[in-house]
Formats: sequence, C-alpha cells, structure tokens
Amino acid sequence: FMKLKNTFMVIAAVFFTSIATSQEGLPIYTDYLTDNYYLIHPSMAGAANCAKVRLTARQQWFGQDDAPKLLTASVNGRIGDSPSGIGGIMFTDKNGYHSQSGAYLTYAHHLMFSRSEADLNMLSFGLSAGFIQYKLDETTFLADGFDPAISGTVQSATNFNIDFGFSYHYLDYYAHGTIKNVLKNNGINTDIGAENGIVITDNLRRYLLSVGGVFGKLGSSWSYEPSVMFQYREATKEATIDINAKVYKEMDFGTLWGGLSYRNSFDGAEYTTTTGGTINTQKLQQITPIVGVNLNEFMFAYNYTYQTNSLVFTNGGFHQFTLGYNFNCRREPYDCKCPAVN
Repeated sequence: FMKLKNTFMVIAAVFFTSIATSQEGLPIYTDYLTDNYYLIHPSMAGAANCAKVRLTARQQWFGQDDAPKLLTASVNGRIGDSPSGIGGIMFTDKNGYHSQSGAYLTYAHHLMFSRSEADLNMLSFGLSAGFIQYKLDETTFLADGFDPAISGTVQSATNFNIDFGFSYHYLDYYAHGTIKNVLKNNGINTDIGAENGIVITDNLRRYLLSVGGVFGKLGSSWSYEPSVMFQYREATKEATIDINAKVYKEMDFGTLWGGLSYRNSFDGAEYTTTTGGTINTQKLQQITPIVGVNLNEFMFAYNYTYQTNSLVFTNGGFHQFTLGYNFNCRREPYDCKCPAVN
C-alpha cells in the first residue's frame, strides 16, 4: 500500500509541475514576452502602431510519446484611423489523450488622455469571445477488456467562453489586467463530488495582472524592461508569479533582444519519499531564457523553459518558437521607450 501511495504522490507532483493541463483553454506560458501580449490580454488588440501576425509552436519533452504540443496563430490591428482594434486567435493544444482546439475574436477600444500622441497616456479595454472544442481519445483504453465507465470512443464537447481585460500605458510604463474564461465551462469531464458543491473543471476562471516598464538613457541604444505577471486560478485557488527581465539593443538592421523569466508557484504538491516515508512539498519553479530579433517587418524569437524542481517527468525542457510579421505600420507616434506599442 505504501508503494502504491508513493507512486500516486509522484504522479500528482509530476502533473502539477508539468503545467500542461487539459480543459484550460489557451495555456499561459512565457510566449507573451515575445512581443505577443495580445495572446493573453485582449485589450492589446490594435494597441501598437503596426498590425501584427504571430505564430508560435511549443514542444515539450522531446523523445516522449504523446508529449504536450501547442500551436497558436494570432493577428490584431487597428481599424483604420479609429480608436478601435480587432484581432483573432486560433490554437490547438494536445496533452496525451486530451486535446483542445479553439478560436477567439476580439474587439478593443483605446482611449487617449494626453493632448497629443507625443506623450503616451492610453487606457484600453478588450473583449474576446470564442469557442473551445475538447476531445478525449478513449479508443485505446479497453485493451484489457470491457469497462462500463469507458466508452472506447473519442469524446468531444464544445464550449463558448469570453475573456475581458484592460491595459493602461503611461509613458514608459504599463499595466494589464484580464479575466479569462469568465463563463461556466462544461467540457468532457465530470467533477467528482459536484453534488456536494465541489466543482473544478466547470470553473476555469483565471485572473491575470501584468505590470512593467522600460528604462534607458536618452540617446542610448540600450534599454531594459523589468516586468511581473501574477495569475490566479479561482476554482483551485492556485497562484503563480512570473518575474521577467528583458534587454534591447538597437542595431543598424533592427533590434536584438533577450531576457529571462522565472516562474514560481505559491502552492505545492505533496509527495511521500520512498526512503523514510516523510511528506515533502514541491512547488512549480521554471526558468526561461528568451532571445529574439526584429528585422524590418519580421520578428523571430526562441525560448527554452527548464524546470528546476527535483521531481520532474523528464530532464528535457520545453522549446518554443515564435515567428512574427508586422504590416500596415504607421510612424512611431509616441515619444517613449514602449516596444509593445511603438
């Protein structure tokens, strides 16, 4: 029994630290740091002086069968010279037998409070609405015989949900707040204990808050951007924080940039050691270096996420690539170090 308990605790800890969860909607990794804030904050649709296309591909645990994979495609931009912006996101996310695909459309509105665009003082609101299709492949579950609890088919369900958020840019500083998955979600799982009010997968509401700024000497080709993102999952009361630092170098051909992101959870998964039977707690800890380059209207970035936990599924990291294209660009309107909007 003790061996079985140890195995269960190890599996629980692995699932907690993998951050590859099913039925979560679009997963939140560090790809927002690759000039891709619109991917998590709908209020950023059309906030920049260029319309933007961003493609991302993420592969976890190379060499493992059915390892989690994520693909996203997004586009956003202003509606002519109006203060409104629109955008769209498509994604597909596979994690073992679970997979999900979704599409969102976004409308955002940007209010300028400064007398001219020379001084950035802008408040933005955004609303995204879309559908997510969940799938659970049970076709290989019945290899050992009949089980009435298993259908042996590919189960699927489609849910409608919305995200709402705001952004505030003032000179070289910014803040974003977003509520994701505002509506109740059904998905394809049944909550254990739902009759007693224990509902987890029905409630996927998540709160995000990002703050940061860009600093650099007047006339210098170097600039620095520290930022923090806090996220909170309402149903499970889980919270994590990202502490980020980026540096930019202006070059003749464009901009070179890089950074480092550290993610830490406030909650831990308990597991029992095989020697001594003591109960330990392990919290999610990740370090992600990021490198990128802006070359004319193109952008390319790569980030690698490494889990620093002592108990992990594999020592292999998570690789993510981002390819971007900017079009319909206006002149840089704001006299500030604000790469997300200028």
